[in-house]
Amino acid sequence: MFEYVLSAFTPLNIALALAGVAAGTIIGSIPGLTATMAVAVLVPITFSMPADSALILMGAIYTGAIYGGAYAAILLNTPGTPSAIATTFDGYPMARRGDGDLAVSVACLSSVVGGIVGAIALLLLAPPLAEAALAFGPVEYFWLAIFGLSLIAALSTGDFLKGVIAACFGLLISMIGISETSAEVRFTFGSQTLLGGIEIVSALIGLYCIPVLIDLVATPARHLEMPEKGRGFRLPEAFGKLMLNKFNVLRSSVIGTLVGALPGAGGSIAGLVAYSEARRTGKGDEKYGEGNPGGIVATESANNATVGGGFIPTLVLGIPGTPPDAVILGALLVQGVKTGPTLFAEGANIVYTFIFGLLLATILMLPVGLMIGRFAYGAIVRSPKAVLVPVVAFMTVIGTFAIRNSISDIAIMVVLGIIGWIATKRGFSVSPIVLGLILGRIAEQGFVQGWTIGDAVGNLWGQFFGRPLSLVIIAMTLVSFLYPFLPQIKRLVMRSNPNPVIERDPAPMSAVLRDGISFLIFGAVALVVVVESASLNPDAAVFPRTIAMGMLVFVAAALIKLVLTRDVIEETAEGSVVRRIAVPTIMLGGVALISTLGFGVAGLLMGVALMFVAQHGRASPQFWLTLTAGVVITILVFTFGFRNLLAVPLPAGWFL
Repeated sequence: MFEYVLSAFTPLNIALALAGVAAGTIIGSIPGLTATMAVAVLVPITFSMPADSALILMGAIYTGAIYGGAYAAILLNTPGTPSAIATTFDGYPMARRGDGDLAVSVACLSSVVGGIVGAIALLLLAPPLAEAALAFGPVEYFWLAIFGLSLIAALSTGDFLKGVIAACFGLLISMIGISETSAEVRFTFGSQTLLGGIEIVSALIGLYCIPVLIDLVATPARHLEMPEKGRGFRLPEAFGKLMLNKFNVLRSSVIGTLVGALPGAGGSIAGLVAYSEARRTGKGDEKYGEGNPGGIVATESANNATVGGGFIPTLVLGIPGTPPDAVILGALLVQGVKTGPTLFAEGANIVYTFIFGLLLATILMLPVGLMIGRFAYGAIVRSPKAVLVPVVAFMTVIGTFAIRNSISDIAIMVVLGIIGWIATKRGFSVSPIVLGLILGRIAEQGFVQGWTIGDAVGNLWGQFFGRPLSLVIIAMTLVSFLYPFLPQIKRLVMRSNPNPVIERDPAPMSAVLRDGISFLIFGAVALVVVVESASLNPDAAVFPRTIAMGMLVFVAAALIKLVLTRDVIEETAEGSVVRRIAVPTIMLGGVALISTLGFGVAGLLMGVALMFVAQHGRASPQFWLTLTAGVVITILVFTFGFRNLLAVPLPAGWFL
């Protein structure tokens, strides 16, 4: 083994690992640029390299990109990558109270630990874990998705019924487009735009980031609290938080490794499952979802552990564990490296050199991640709103376009952002919507395939409830789902209430009416799905119809509860209504101009307009000149970088 360590630690491989981590971190921090895109964009430069060096570079890019997604999640409430969804739950509240630097350091330390655990598992346990992954069939993937959805109970701290309805809505919109089980077009209503379905990353950007921008322009208050001077990286404090969560970080790293080893599962499921377990067992003064560092520890250690875990089926079985692994697998095939059970014996020099190189890249992520994170935090905290809003808005637009080169995806992203903002104000958290959107296709494929197999063998119930692995996941789901309700269950069983629940006064009729209308809208969506499903074939209709009928039941229960209790949970919208409306209006206007004027010019017009909307109070001509120059230069640099460096085919239009 020592010779493989020496091979991994050559000057060339060290330089490649350092450059890969830095490039991946920067790309992953930009909303819309996922780890898959980071690897895919930079993979052509590896074709002339030795196979082991190429693997080290791609693994470093992958590792850095997964960690880089934490920056936007913490500082902008926008998951830079899907695996960073749960990082927003506690990372953004920490940043809002002035602890964004601590949150970034905790994320970096956790990512390093998770990456090391995943790489060690790849080194020592690859063959047995690969065989265990093969035990997962369609039914197990279905129950794994349901296990992820059990997090709804923990996320819906305000109103559980609203959380379930939001999750059902997310599940339904995940089924728009061509059915992956029957290839039938559904729920597009004749629109060519919706044939490709709702792209997950652009939906995440819209649901999380656009509401932040809408609220950001409404008031003159700062985006984040200014930190105290001279605090630096706050490494001792971050390390202390990690030690307090030592069991959490190890458990989450193991979860990330195991989920990563399941082909097609990915970091988003790993992060959500790890967060769910951390919240279920978490103790302490800080509540999860309100700025508890344990939430960041769980998510970031889990999603970085999926890097090593995902390479297990990729290298041992030739089956990609995650989408970036599929790109890396293709690059290896181009170089003539054949993955499979014999690789660890016949290509030991390549595999073991890569594994030690992956460990090296993970360790290098600590200084690189801290330095880039400190710069990102300082830049966002000190930027005035009139710079931050247009730059972030343009990043969301160009990042969304880069995913599928689709202008329609940008419009859908903005529309989903409007829906997310309205839903948040009505007490519907966007997190259950995102959960349903991500897990919907996985759940549907497993459900339909399991149903088909069970029906063919004449044992439908046994197919879903008779497999040992399925029963284990079902038990874990029940525990995770019921745990948040244990205090209420205990009070009912013991017939005692040592901590009386403070009852809120009945809401005014206007609030009750607003809540009732929101429930009826969701009910109407479910009814439309039920009606539309009648014209689909059974394979394409069974899952959406089941979800829609369940959604109608929950809507009816919510309406009954509303009438009986008049208990309404909603958020007040403070500040300028005109400025709020202006943000999505200007963004949609910019999208409409892209085809005619080109991406650069349309982006400049959008950015300058948003700059004026975000600025509160009078300012000197010199201030406006400096501000405009900063916004224009930033937009031009991003346009040039995406078009020429990342080879994204941005529409040129008449001018730019």
